[in-house]
Amino acid sequence: MNSESKIDKSRLPKHIAVIMDGNGRWAKQHGKPRVFGHKNGVKAVRAVSEASAEVGIEYLTLYAFSTENWNRPKLEVNALMALLVDTLRKEITTLNKNNIRLNAIGDLSRLPAKSHRALLEAIEGTSENSRMTLTLALNYSARWDIIEATKKIARKIKEGSLEESHIDEVLFSSFLSTSGMPDPELMIRTSGEQRISNYLLWQMAYTEFCFTDTYWPDFSKEHFYQAIVDYQSRERRFGKTSDQITT
Repeated sequence: MNSESKIDKSRLPKHIAVIMDGNGRWAKQHGKPRVFGHKNGVKAVRAVSEASAEVGIEYLTLYAFSTENWNRPKLEVNALMALLVDTLRKEITTLNKNNIRLNAIGDLSRLPAKSHRALLEAIEGTSENSRMTLTLALNYSARWDIIEATKKIARKIKEGSLEESHIDEVLFSSFLSTSGMPDPELMIRTSGEQRISNYLLWQMAYTEFCFTDTYWPDFSKEHFYQAIVDYQSRERRFGKTSDQITT
């Protein structure tokens, strides 16, 4: 019996966030350059995106490129950006076939022009889809996201269109790049690392974490289903006691 059959479809997380880690180590394990790992990681992106849509997940957000990733060797960064362009153009058909809408968050203005253009074309080309929203976090930093939201709120106050007393969690969330999306209930990180690396810090205040030793290129639909089954076995209390949840 595979793990998909164990999933309770009535208790699915609406939003799953993923940190796709281990491409470089997977490549090294296979005696190949790091770029080889990134190319093979695309297969896992396709598998997890399809699995999410098939099982009924409404939002899937993938940490594709962090602000800190610019510090990697220039050759690797250039290869990653070229891979992004190539993948986006190839996958539009697959996204449309699966009725998946593409979205992106992060400081997209810093992306190379070719990558930025391919991203916008893919977003536009899938904008009518409604089965699931696949969000790529590109040149993303959670601290950047929070600072940008703070600046927007400060401008509103300065303009006189917002009063300080109106600021609460709901309003602040509406100024983040994930506005309109529910907070992720489950975050999966591959490769054995156990940290969140400046990813959706505000949004993951009550997220359940799933860490796996599997490198991203080897992460399969079955691994994804197992993570959901594990999530469904946990008791989510949001600061309450077990007795309060069950009564």
